[in-house]
Amino acid sequence: MTKNGINLGTTSMQNLSKEVSGTFELIDGVEFYKIGNYDHMAPFFISVVSDSDHWLYISTKGGLSAGRKNPENALFPYYTDDKITDSGDLTGSKTILLVTTSDQTFFWEPFSDRYNGVYKIERNLYKSVCGNQLVFEETNKNLGVTFSYSWNSSQKFGIIKKSKVSNNGDSKVSIRILDGMQNLLPYGIDRRMQTEYSTLLDAYKKNELQEDSGLGLFLLSAIPVDKAEPSESLMATTVWSTGIEVANHLLSSPQLDAFRKGEELINETDIRARRGAYFIESNQELSPNESKTWYFVAEINQGPSEVVSLSEWIKKDDHLVRALEEDIREGTKRLTRIVASADGLQMSEDKKLSTRHFANVLFNVMRGGIFDDNYEVPTSDFTAFVKIYNKDIAAKYATFFKNLPSSILYSELNKSIDEINDAQLKRICLEYLPLTFSRRHGDPSRPWNEFSIELKEENGDKKLYYAGNWRDIFQNWEALALSYPNYLEGIISKFVNASTADGYNPYRVTRDGIDWEVIEEDDPWSYIGYWGDHQIIYLLKLLELSKAHHPDALNDMLQKRLFSYANVPYRIKGYNELIANPKDTIDFDHTIENLTQDRVTQVGADGKLVWDVEGEVYLVNLTEKLLVTLLSKISNFVPEGGIWLNTQRPEWNDANNALVGNGISMVTLYYIRRFVTFCETLFAEFDTDKIEISEEL
Repeated sequence: MTKNGINLGTTSMQNLSKEVSGTFELIDGVEFYKIGNYDHMAPFFISVVSDSDHWLYISTKGGLSAGRKNPENALFPYYTDDKITDSGDLTGSKTILLVTTSDQTFFWEPFSDRYNGVYKIERNLYKSVCGNQLVFEETNKNLGVTFSYSWNSSQKFGIIKKSKVSNNGDSKVSIRILDGMQNLLPYGIDRRMQTEYSTLLDAYKKNELQEDSGLGLFLLSAIPVDKAEPSESLMATTVWSTGIEVANHLLSSPQLDAFRKGEELINETDIRARRGAYFIESNQELSPNESKTWYFVAEINQGPSEVVSLSEWIKKDDHLVRALEEDIREGTKRLTRIVASADGLQMSEDKKLSTRHFANVLFNVMRGGIFDDNYEVPTSDFTAFVKIYNKDIAAKYATFFKNLPSSILYSELNKSIDEINDAQLKRICLEYLPLTFSRRHGDPSRPWNEFSIELKEENGDKKLYYAGNWRDIFQNWEALALSYPNYLEGIISKFVNASTADGYNPYRVTRDGIDWEVIEEDDPWSYIGYWGDHQIIYLLKLLELSKAHHPDALNDMLQKRLFSYANVPYRIKGYNELIANPKDTIDFDHTIENLTQDRVTQVGADGKLVWDVEGEVYLVNLTEKLLVTLLSKISNFVPEGGIWLNTQRPEWNDANNALVGNGISMVTLYYIRRFVTFCETLFAEFDTDKIEISEEL
C-alpha cells in the first residue's frame, strides 16, 4: 500500500471503496429499484424489455445492443455479452461535459473508467419495476453536478435516450455539453455482416444530417454484395434530438478528442465510410438546483416517405417532448396490462417479493406468450392457422370458416367444430392457441438463443405467434394455464401431438408447427438428440391442472382418436449398439427428413407428422399417448438406479445438466411414480373397460 496515496499528475486519486445498496425510489412518478454504487459490483448484464418489438441488452459498463424484432434489425451491433461489456466506451451512450464554476473549467466524462479516482463520484443504477426503463446516474461531488441518462422505448417513435444534467451546488455553473450515441448501424445489415465483415461494412456507411430539422440519417451507400450489379439501399436508421438548444451536430466520433481538449467543433452534415454516431453540442447555464432534460430518438427501417414526414413533424410540432413522454407512459401501461392478465400484479408487505413476482410473470409471458384477448378468438386468425397446418382441410371447410363471426369465444369455436364431427379438423382446432408477445430468450451470450419478436404482419395488422424450445414453452404454459385454465386441454393437445411414436419430443415448438435439429458439419453447436426429461414431468403437471379445473375433460380425450405423432427423423439405435457406445445412440433418417419436407410443401405443417396408409395424419387417443410416454421411460429403467438416458441430450432436472446426455436420471424416475399414481386414479374413474391402441404399441 502506498503510504501517501496515488496521484494522477497533480490530482490526488479518490478513495474508491464504497458499499453497494438496494432501495426503491420514485422518479417522475415511476417506481424504480435503485442499486447504489453499482460500479463497485462486478459488471453484469441487463435486459430492458418493451411492450412492443424492441429488444435491448446492456452491460452495467454502458455498452449495449438494441433494435427491433430480431438481430437482423439492430440499431447497435448484436454481439455476445462479453463484447458488449468491453464496448462500453465505443458503443451506445457517450457524454462529455466541460463544467465552468467561477473562473475555472473542469473536464468530466461521466461513466468513463478512464478517469476513475480523479473526482469523488457516486454512480447509481435504477431499473423500473416494470423492467422497461433503465437509468444510469453519476454525481460529481467535487463539481456539484449530476448527469443521468435513461433508455426507454416507444411503439411510435423507437428507442429513446433521455439525458438530464442537474446543478446541486450553491452557485451558477456553465456547462458545455457533448452528448449522444455511438456505433449506430445503418439499416439493412444482418448479423453475419456485423460480426464477420465489420471493416468492409464501414466503407459502405453514409451518415447525413438534415440541417433544418436536425434529423440524422444513417444509410448504406449500397447493399454490400460481391456481384457486378447495382444494389441500392433505400432504407435508413434515423436519429433526432429535442428539448435542448443545439450549437453543432456530429455524425461520427473522431472529434470527441478535440472536445475533450476544449477545442471548437466543426458541424458535420455528410460523413462517409465511418461508423455512425449522433452527438449534439450545447451550452447551458444552470442556477442552483436547476436541471435540464433532453431526448434522443432512434428508429430503424425508415423509407423516403417516413423520413420526409418525420423531418416535417420535427420542424413544425411544438410538443415533441410531450408526445415522447406520453408514448413512453402508454407503453408502460400496456406492459403492465400484459403482466396483469397473467396475474402478475401482487400486493404484499414485502415490496421486493411483489417486484420479483412481477418480473417472473413478465419473463414467463415473454417466453411462452400471453393469450391476446382472454378467450375471444379472431376467426380470421384461426382460419389462417388451419391453412398453415393443412391446406386440404382449410379448403374443405372454407364455407364454414367464412360463415363464422369475426370473433368467437374459444368454447363456442370448439362447439362449432364438434358439430362437424371431423377428427382431423378437431385435432387442429385443439392445437390452436391464440398467443402473442412470445419471444425466445434472445440472450446474446448463447448461440442457440435465436429470437424474433413477431407482433405485426407485413401490412401492420396484429400478429398472433409464439415460438420456443420445448422445455421453455411448456414450462411457461404450465404457469400461464393457472390464469387461463380453459386453454389447458389445448395445451395438452399441443404437447402430445408433437411427441413421437418412440415417446420423445422435437426440439422446438412454434405457432407454425414443430422443428428439429439437423447436423451441420461445420457448426460445433450443431447436434441431434432428444431432450429426455420433459415428457413425464411436464405432461403430468398439465394433466394434474386439467383434472383440478375440468374433472371430466380428460375422460373424453382418453378414448377419442384426436392426437398425432411427430415424425422426427431420429432413429434410436438397437440395444446392443446402445451398450457398445452409449454416447452415440441416434441415427438421422434422411429419407424421412426428405419425405416430411415434401409433405410440408404439399399440405402444410401436418407434413411433419406420421401419416397413415390412407394419406391422412395418423390419429390415436390420449390413452395411447400416455402409455407411449410411460413405456419409453420404463424400457430404460435400471433397478436400484433410475432411468438410463439414451438420447444424447442431458436431463435438465438432474444437477443442472450434470449427466450431459448419458447416465442415470433419478428425478425422472421419481416423477414416473407420481405419473403412475395419477393415471391409476384417472382410469379408476373411467367406466369403459376397452380402449383401442395401435398394434405397434
